[in-house]
Amino acid sequence: MAAFRPGHLCAVAAALVLSVTAPATTAQAASGAALREVLFVGNNWEGTADVIKSTGDFAKVGRINVIPDKDARMAEISADPIKWIYFTAIRNGVGEGHDQFVDDMYSTPDGKSVVVSRPSFADVVSINLSTGAINWRFPVSGYRSDHMAVSPDGTRVAVSASTANTVHVLDINTGKQVGSFATGDKPHENIFTKDGKYIYNMAIGDVNTDLDAPWLDWTKGDRHITVVDATTYKQVKIIDMRAKLDAIGLTDYSDAVRPAVFSPDESKLYFQVSFFNGFFEYDLASDSITRTKTLPKNPATSDDRTTYVNDSRHHGLSMSPDGSKLCVAGTMDDYATVVNRSTLQEGPLVTASKPYWATVSGDGKDCVISESGADQVTAIDFATGQKVVSIPVGDHPQRVRLGHVAADWTGTGS
Repeated sequence: MAAFRPGHLCAVAAALVLSVTAPATTAQAASGAALREVLFVGNNWEGTADVIKSTGDFAKVGRINVIPDKDARMAEISADPIKWIYFTAIRNGVGEGHDQFVDDMYSTPDGKSVVVSRPSFADVVSINLSTGAINWRFPVSGYRSDHMAVSPDGTRVAVSASTANTVHVLDINTGKQVGSFATGDKPHENIFTKDGKYIYNMAIGDVNTDLDAPWLDWTKGDRHITVVDATTYKQVKIIDMRAKLDAIGLTDYSDAVRPAVFSPDESKLYFQVSFFNGFFEYDLASDSITRTKTLPKNPATSDDRTTYVNDSRHHGLSMSPDGSKLCVAGTMDDYATVVNRSTLQEGPLVTASKPYWATVSGDGKDCVISESGADQVTAIDFATGQKVVSIPVGDHPQRVRLGHVAADWTGTGS
């Protein structure tokens, strides 16, 4: 971890969370043009996104420069002392000495543009996939943008403004704000329910302080799940995992909900928390944690919590389309594994270098993880739990999202 830790000055969310993506049918239905399903891989420290096939050999299709306006943005930041302080704090804190140029990305339904959140530039931009030019730019409240989610119909994108405790909801085609809502401290992951009626936001609190001992957990801030109506953006309910963990005797466990994924019928929520090598099952009807899964510890992984990147012990969770398997990125333990959802028995531990995200291939057969420590993405077969293939990408890949490009698209930048 970087020596300089800004704490409350620039509390930032961890780089990683969940596999909710725009359905393939949405893009196909919205455009008469021939489209190709792909996976977008955000290379956070490099400012690029590699685009690879969504199935099969996952071969590279093209690359996007997501910071074509870097000079203009840097001039703007340099002219404002407060912006410069936060920019530097992001670099030296959550960025581990690097700038954070791409956190999350989704393509528009017509496959003509990709929308990208850029933490160090505190904004969201839409980039034309034909020209590489910026269509629109939305500066978020505060000084850092983070995780996003796209509505099931592909028309809206929700983005966390992590230092402003706010989620902005934007029209994906115009960049105009259509709504916003308040969250807990440091909003991170966002999830639309599959019917599009609700948005779930997970606030993770301050993950860049060394106050990581269980008895100091209260210093991390107000962490809870905020559920809002996705039409009015009014709060529907708050889910406090602190109370749920305390109820089952896990008082020393963090309640900072990191990546999470719903079961296909949305009756269960599976989620990871800070510092824990495993995950929980939460039943929405009973409003309780029903199962806990502890995954193996890598003997080489330190027990010193301050060595975990942004408090993330395990960060990355996805589910097979039929709901039978979970795929877990064991970030600090350097492996990924497929877990049987019924028995919670894990499969082979697939060696991986700081895996920071898990999603699902276009055909649903594989779990795809980003290996931020090896600059590659790796596919793991849901059926066997074995590695299928690894594909080299850019510097520090994090989020991986399904999307679409024109059938003949080959890239916009290097």
